[in-house]
Amino acid sequence: MLQVTFPEIARVLGDLGSSVAAAESHGCLCGALCVASDYSLERWFEEIVPEETAIEEGEDKAPLKLLFEDTVRALRGDEMLFEPLLPDDDAALDDRARALSQWCQGFLYGFGTAEPPRPEDIPANVDEILRDLTHIGRATVELAEVNEEEEQAYAEVIEYVRVGVQLIHDELYALRTGKPSTAN
Repeated sequence: MLQVTFPEIARVLGDLGSSVAAAESHGCLCGALCVASDYSLERWFEEIVPEETAIEEGEDKAPLKLLFEDTVRALRGDEMLFEPLLPDDDAALDDRARALSQWCQGFLYGFGTAEPPRPEDIPANVDEILRDLTHIGRATVELAEVNEEEEQAYAEVIEYVRVGVQLIHDELYALRTGKPSTAN
């Protein structure tokens, strides 16, 4: 469970002058955590906050630090509590779908720039999820009218992303740490 909200992270990033959307920034963090054994809060800040913005200790970055800590804890935990940072269900479906697309783009960026494994080292099921995230990241939604069917489809995609990212993190444990996986 995240201790911060989507609007809170969007506000903090805006206040810091970041051009990275809230969902994309969290996706970047998650992608990097899936492949890098020592991805730090400072390294994430380098990706999402403009260089000229000095970040000092204090309240202005506290929500980002909480998001980082919650995400690390959720991905590394055994409880399957990971969830992508996205707008709440009261936001318009097209806004939520756009944020999901941004989240997936950020994930792929973080995955590809942190310490990506060699393509031949990526398990087939991980490769399939990465391809699916690529497709979701390219998706656009144009709805004249939202109905229960579209809401259900969106919820199913969110669940696929949530579980898929947890699976990627778990499957790449041995590559990330140099230790055999304890999963299975």
